[in-house]
Amino acid sequence: MIRQRLARFIVRRAGYEMVGEVPETGILVGAPHTSNWDFVTMLLVMWHDGAHPRVLVKKQLFRGPLGWLLRRFGGVPLDRDNAAGVVGELVEESRNGEPFRLIIAAEGTRTKGDYWKSGFLRISRDTGLPITLAFFDPPTKTMGFGPTFHPSDDVKADMDLVRAFFADKHGIKPANATEPRLRDETSAP
Repeated sequence: MIRQRLARFIVRRAGYEMVGEVPETGILVGAPHTSNWDFVTMLLVMWHDGAHPRVLVKKQLFRGPLGWLLRRFGGVPLDRDNAAGVVGELVEESRNGEPFRLIIAAEGTRTKGDYWKSGFLRISRDTGLPITLAFFDPPTKTMGFGPTFHPSDDVKADMDLVRAFFADKHGIKPANATEPRLRDETSAP
């Protein structure tokens, strides 16, 4: 309740409009991922409607007091060299019958890259949970949720949907955004 009030206060004071509805359960793909503030903004988006998400965060950030804070806010340390272990644990957690929301920054970095990571599709398929596209767009002063879908057997078509949604979303540092595309959209994930 305190988190929800805080989020609503911050969003209102910053002059942002929330759009869409927080999904009851699922994999949330937050983009564009262009700044260190993206973690905070995605928490505000989720807390605004009272949701308590899990958030994949690179394990290096869990050192010292920041680690305690990240865990408290739903952070899950991700070892990029051994992601399968963490993903397996999350898949098991998603099956416990409770609402499960996992935020993933599919770009994998705050700097401009060539490709997105395909883990969000893999986790969605492994859990049977839908994917919801989530965003923060400073130029339009909007934040929230877009379409929800279950991945099909046509990865390119799924990514075309993702590209169409994020085409007009800019993030905090638009020059750092990575185009929504996978290394090999014909065989991914």
